[in-house]
Amino acid sequence: MSAEITPEAEAPEPAATSQAIDRLTERVDELVVGKAAAVRLAVCGVIAGGHLLIHDAPGVGKTVLGQALARLLGLGFRRVPFTSDMLPADVLGAYVYNRSAERFVFHPGPIFTGVVLADEVNRAPPRTQSALLEAMEEGRVSVEGTTHPLPEPFFVIATQNPMEQHGTFPLPESQLDRFLLSLSLGAPDRDAERRVLTEPPRRAMLERVEPILDAHGVRGLQGAAARVRVAEPITEYILDLLAEARRRHERGVSPRAGLALQSAARAWALIHGRDHVLPDDVQAIGPAVLDHRLGGSPATSELIEAVPVR
Repeated sequence: MSAEITPEAEAPEPAATSQAIDRLTERVDELVVGKAAAVRLAVCGVIAGGHLLIHDAPGVGKTVLGQALARLLGLGFRRVPFTSDMLPADVLGAYVYNRSAERFVFHPGPIFTGVVLADEVNRAPPRTQSALLEAMEEGRVSVEGTTHPLPEPFFVIATQNPMEQHGTFPLPESQLDRFLLSLSLGAPDRDAERRVLTEPPRRAMLERVEPILDAHGVRGLQGAAARVRVAEPITEYILDLLAEARRRHERGVSPRAGLALQSAARAWALIHGRDHVLPDDVQAIGPAVLDHRLGGSPATSELIEAVPVR
């Protein structure tokens, strides 16, 4: 997320924070069946104030995940299907001449909502991808020289098709770096798929979902995560991981990756009821933060094994 989350942001009491996080994860688990690990990563991204990139084939529940988060967080939701002929204005909006007012009026694009599901983002041409990702970074949209702020909180959940599929445009490394976390839902196991087949459709269940938070509550959780303490040895451990990543891999990682790893580790610690980050938090969240920055290989797991904890 583009807006900076500071420790001074208003945060709920620890017991209320823990209760809200537990309720959020439990309710998303009920709607996104059999994907507990991915759900916790997605919730971690929300609490850390970052955007999510999902690598997956169609039909595994990505839209349900986005809608579930939006409804439970009390935020607006728009699914934007990206296509090869999509223009930046189709995402950001455009000025249209209003005859009665005798002037051009800005018509906001679908990006002006709380949660945007950018579906199959790598099917859009690079110029349109860049427009979306710049808005993610800046938290605002500039059209015809005028700046329009995006809602706050604002999250993008972008899905990316396998690169071997026809008609895809790979996201450049600099744009992949804008995503806090990457994850995959994958096919459900047999028990989870049985539930999908025998229970009411998830989309029907979503219609009955009531919010458990609102924008103010989301910002409160983000403020609580920003208050989680990162001791000096943890900072040094993160720096060691970044240095080893740059030593091992030609593409390396940017300073933004270090900030992402720290903020995600803070959120992961908060999810697990702690007010301080442990090395285990950094290790648990490391692959989701670094894999897409290092080329999507199992490099992060090897990296974590190679770097000792101070």
